[in-house]
Amino acid sequence: MALPLLSVTQVAPYQRGPAGVHGVLGQAAVALAELGAMAGLEPRVVYDVGGIDPEELTAGGVLALFTIGETPWSTRQRAAIFEALSGGRLAVLGIHSATDACRDWPDYGRILGGRFDGHPWTVNFTVEVTALSHPATAHMGDSFAWHDEVYLFSDLRPDAAVLLRVAEGQLDMTVPGAKRPSHGFPLCWCFEEGRGRVFYTSLGHFSGAWETPAYLEHLAGGLRWLLGQE
Repeated sequence: MALPLLSVTQVAPYQRGPAGVHGVLGQAAVALAELGAMAGLEPRVVYDVGGIDPEELTAGGVLALFTIGETPWSTRQRAAIFEALSGGRLAVLGIHSATDACRDWPDYGRILGGRFDGHPWTVNFTVEVTALSHPATAHMGDSFAWHDEVYLFSDLRPDAAVLLRVAEGQLDMTVPGAKRPSHGFPLCWCFEEGRGRVFYTSLGHFSGAWETPAYLEHLAGGLRWLLGQE
């Protein structure tokens, strides 16, 4: 029986008000289902995490998160996710705004590898590929042009292997909210939590990404790495 790919695209309010809704969530759900099937997984789109039995999470597979706001995971679900990830039964794929979720869950930043800390820029920029042999980036060359929101991150895990970052000199540091974290401007990373694997990419805000084969191959390669198929 194939392992599940649970793709969560739930939008929930922030602690202090409504969250923005990403218009690409429908495209993302379709794309993740196709990529999951190609990887030998059983895709399932989840619009409300209340319908996930904690035992499903403990059983393993891949949990894909394109979420925003205070996703209403229960205490049992949270424990199941962290236990299954640490034990190597569950892998986590984080996409774009997933780092801007679950501020009320202390371990969530550890699970995703960092937390969203603003996006002062929505620009055209050059992406530097820092891991030329990783399955999520091997097809990209040394660099490529992209248009997206550029996120700032706080609490980036020191063991996170950065795969993509904004090339130096691409960002206007005079815009409101601009700052340079000590870790720079990473766009994609991966790491291991216990025996489990996590892959996160901040790219994918605009619909054009989900119509771009190179971006879909980026996610497909991330899935292969999560599953140890690299």
